[in-house]
Amino acid sequence: MANRLQHAQSPYLQQHAENPVDWQEWDEAAFAQARAENKPIFLSIGYSTCHWCHVMAHESFEDEDIAALLNADFIAIKVDREERPDVDQVYMTYVQALTGHGGWPLSVWLTPDRKPFYGGTYFPPADRGGRAGFPSLLRAIAGAWKDPAQRAQLIAEGDRVIAALQPATPSTPPAADSAEALLEAAQGAFERGYQYFSESFDAQVGGFGGAPKFPRASVLSFLIRCARLQGPGSAEGDEALRMVTTTLRGMARGGIHDHVGGGFHRYSVDARWFCPHFEKMLYDQAQITVNCLEAYGATNDERYAWLTRDILDYALRDLRQPGGGFASAEDADSQRAGNQEHAEGAFYVWTAEELADVLTAEDAALATAHFGVRAQGNVPPELDPQGELAGRNILAQVQSLAATAKTAQLTVEEANDRLLTLLERLRDARARRPRPHLDHKIITAWNGLMISALARAHLALEAGREGPTPYRDAAEAAARFIQRELVHPTTGRLHRAFGTSRGTAEAFAEDYACLIDGLLDLYEATLALPWLRWADALQTELDARFWDEAGGGYFSAPGDDPHLILRLKEDYDGAEPAPSSVAARTALRLADYLHDESRRERARRTLAAFATRWTEYPQALPAMLVAIDQALSRPRQVVIAGAATAPETAALVATARTAPGRARTILALTGHADDAWLAERAPWMAGMRTDSGRATAYVCDDFACRAPVTNPAALAALLAD
Repeated sequence: MANRLQHAQSPYLQQHAENPVDWQEWDEAAFAQARAENKPIFLSIGYSTCHWCHVMAHESFEDEDIAALLNADFIAIKVDREERPDVDQVYMTYVQALTGHGGWPLSVWLTPDRKPFYGGTYFPPADRGGRAGFPSLLRAIAGAWKDPAQRAQLIAEGDRVIAALQPATPSTPPAADSAEALLEAAQGAFERGYQYFSESFDAQVGGFGGAPKFPRASVLSFLIRCARLQGPGSAEGDEALRMVTTTLRGMARGGIHDHVGGGFHRYSVDARWFCPHFEKMLYDQAQITVNCLEAYGATNDERYAWLTRDILDYALRDLRQPGGGFASAEDADSQRAGNQEHAEGAFYVWTAEELADVLTAEDAALATAHFGVRAQGNVPPELDPQGELAGRNILAQVQSLAATAKTAQLTVEEANDRLLTLLERLRDARARRPRPHLDHKIITAWNGLMISALARAHLALEAGREGPTPYRDAAEAAARFIQRELVHPTTGRLHRAFGTSRGTAEAFAEDYACLIDGLLDLYEATLALPWLRWADALQTELDARFWDEAGGGYFSAPGDDPHLILRLKEDYDGAEPAPSSVAARTALRLADYLHDESRRERARRTLAAFATRWTEYPQALPAMLVAIDQALSRPRQVVIAGAATAPETAALVATARTAPGRARTILALTGHADDAWLAERAPWMAGMRTDSGRATAYVCDDFACRAPVTNPAALAALLAD
């Protein structure tokens, strides 16, 4: 019999709708029942593509005896961490403080008023090696709660935890750092951050530290910024760029890269990028795309353009949903072909016999040499503790294309063409296998990241191309989907996620910040003013709902949720950048567009609010360090007045985008009705018009503008200064 999750939109909650556990959603009805029955809450947080969430669900939540223990003595609540990152952040912070580590599934026991008193991650279904299993814990906690003295201790522990985790609020607002003080602090932080990553860099295959190895996109963006600041040809600049390119090439060769279908898996369980945890996340595809584009811009190496297309081809083919939004993830686990057994990576791995069945003998030999295929499988037992990959092969490039060509007695071009053809055959064959579960949930923040990636890919790879431009079109379609489906028609507020319809949870700070950043990139790609207007309005709403006036920076959650026991700020740029890191950047970008000094001041106060963190541990906030450098840069605007469809306007825009020189913000005055908003919002542009009907460019430094020019060569000369 289905429990109360049967009506939930979340695919993760739906996965547990048939459990014998009497699950409830995170809502007042569940909390009221806990208070009325004086029972502790068991809170389980995960997401639909989480491998160990599946394991614990199968071992414990599908077990009738364990379900009986939960149903008798606890109020059991399920939360999708992707729908409610605010709830996850509170209780993950607690578990990390309690145990020294975190992860999913997250398992936490709470008082009826939602204060945590014990927690962990995965618990086995039976006692193992001196570690209490899940049933033993349930019995022990239930027994303690029923004893008045022990219950009082648990309640006191919950109160102590909340007091300890409550962020301190300064009695007076901190002053924003002066540019001089910020510059001095930033120089030291950049040096220490660079040194940290240099010392932990794996010079053989890239990445930082040992196993497991994660692609942390904000680190690569920080190093690209270091390379730009140091300048090409400098020892530090060249080394920073080498760390980026070695990492991207190591990832591209490894099994973390899906050579058949494109895109990247979540992380590698080993240090060489070989054996992945096979789930695929939208936020990884978006951010690694940006890393590739940054590397392409810094090196002009076509390999990074190819890798960009590889990722985006996957996202557009397999993650894009009807209407234009992008699904959040694909599962690590899938059903093995020909039976009902599920295993991690089943969709992606190959036996030598399977390759031989799909490919010609010559192509099978080529694939075997290039991707390290072995008759007995190529996954060592120490990387496969569950034995799910025994006898199977992960495709990972083990030798260069030139070496493969030499072995096969082909030219490099012939070997490349043959590999592309055989990979297409493997993709067709793989498509007949049972696919991994797709979490179709469309998350605002992650779609904002993808809009940014697509818009930037358009500028780097498609701008100036005649005919349809798929990356720009896909970015605009995703933005329109959010505008249409994830903005409440009555309140006008942005919402977090779309399942089969708009979810009930309103958007969080990360949703606003990442969407604003994506919209600003979309404006740069299209110069269509509605995207800039929407970004400006969303930044105003972000400031109104999440800004900490007392301490500076942005809370992750709004302040009007009565069920959230703590309101926290994120101070780590991890798999995704912290909201304040992105919000500082978007505030600075809008300040440059509109000469809005209040936005610039708010950005500086955000940076000052986290100064202790980024000065002492710069490796924790690489995305914020990039925002700091942006705050210290002199703003430059290029305003182009001219008819939107005129070739002369397009020529000036192309020059403004591609001419050498320092970073610049480009705005367009096209004579459209929207220009009135821009003139009102940025009155410094009021007198900028075409010169006798000819498209005209104005270059402004620190909002002091040069004499206008009407031809691309003159514009390029101004930008070279």
